[in-house]
Amino acid sequence: MNANEPLAERLRPKHLKDYVSQAHLIGEKGALTQHLKHGLIPSMIFWGPPGTGKTTLAHIIASESERPFYALSAINSGVKDVREVIEKAKQSGGLFTTKNPILFIDEIHRFSKSQQDSLLQAVEKGWVTLIGATTENPSFEVISALLSRCQVYILNAFEKTDLETLLNRALETDEFLSKKNITLKETKALLRLSGGDARKLLNLFELVVNAIDSDTIEITDALVMDKLQNSTVKYDKTGEQHYDIVSAFIKSIRGSDPNGAVYWLARMIEGGEDVKFIARRMLISASEDIGMANPTALVIANNTFQAVSTIGYPESRIILSQCAIYLACSPKSNASYKAIGAAQQMVKETGDLQIPLDLRNAPTKLMKELGYGADYKYAHDYANNFVDQEFLPDSIKNTRFYEPGENAREKAHREFLKNRWKSKYDY
Repeated sequence: MNANEPLAERLRPKHLKDYVSQAHLIGEKGALTQHLKHGLIPSMIFWGPPGTGKTTLAHIIASESERPFYALSAINSGVKDVREVIEKAKQSGGLFTTKNPILFIDEIHRFSKSQQDSLLQAVEKGWVTLIGATTENPSFEVISALLSRCQVYILNAFEKTDLETLLNRALETDEFLSKKNITLKETKALLRLSGGDARKLLNLFELVVNAIDSDTIEITDALVMDKLQNSTVKYDKTGEQHYDIVSAFIKSIRGSDPNGAVYWLARMIEGGEDVKFIARRMLISASEDIGMANPTALVIANNTFQAVSTIGYPESRIILSQCAIYLACSPKSNASYKAIGAAQQMVKETGDLQIPLDLRNAPTKLMKELGYGADYKYAHDYANNFVDQEFLPDSIKNTRFYEPGENAREKAHREFLKNRWKSKYDY
């Protein structure tokens, strides 16, 4: 064992039984446990916060299934690297073995579309079993063709008890720490500074221990803060401040304060936050907080997301700033947000209500004979392209989900709806 190797690496478990947390995956009835038990390993994507053991699980799966293991990092690998590794994997797998090699790609969300495309044939043909790791939602970051060929497994952030188990394990089993007389009196500061990241927790713990010139050490919150206050960053894009700052950013936009929005945006930019994460949050805000008061906000936010995805830092900061200011200065309405919430609640309460016959499609003769679509009134055949008819199931007819807000655009919506739907919008 190498003392220069970080503690987190020294403690990396080699077997599933030594792995901490993720019982839904590695418990007795967990999906990964069952895959290993039956020897059938599908291609999969591990999605979860940093330091939750995605890489470790990939290594364990390869080891316990006795498969060749190849690894790439999306940060410094291109299409050429992918093809070279796939070719090696094909050769190592042989022609008569069912245990095809495992190709692990860390931070797969950083792969471009062309890089992800280069994986498709190898996965589809079974030349490799792909295991990708990502901290970002794979629905947004992994191309649909590749995603459809993989199982997605979510890794949850570590619980407090899980992290304390890791610290105690380090004291008991690590060759170097076990030789010292270390007492864990308090863990709150270590847990807070690590932000639930097990790798960061162990490495911070080792930093504290190594900063004390004694073999007898009592770990307290005050000691941890004293030893780490100059070595920890003020913006941790994977920890608590990540969520607090983006919350302040969105609330500034919702509160129509461009100054607050730009300040919190600057905090995220200076902290190295992913530009697409920032743009995605503004895209959500454009619909949730502005909505029908200014529908163009959604167009601006979507164009911003596309632009910064192409450009990246440092130039994208200008585009992000423009969008943030535009959103902050837009009139606000959450009417669309409330409407879909009310409609979903209605569905949960009433279940699958029958679709009225006049609204049903009638592609066959039998359906027409049964009356499908028979009484439907084609709006364009009537004056002003409108005719009064009910579009909801009978048991909830005349229900109103959309309540226009008190802004210029939605006041026009209210008048439009009132003139047509007197039964529903008779204010």
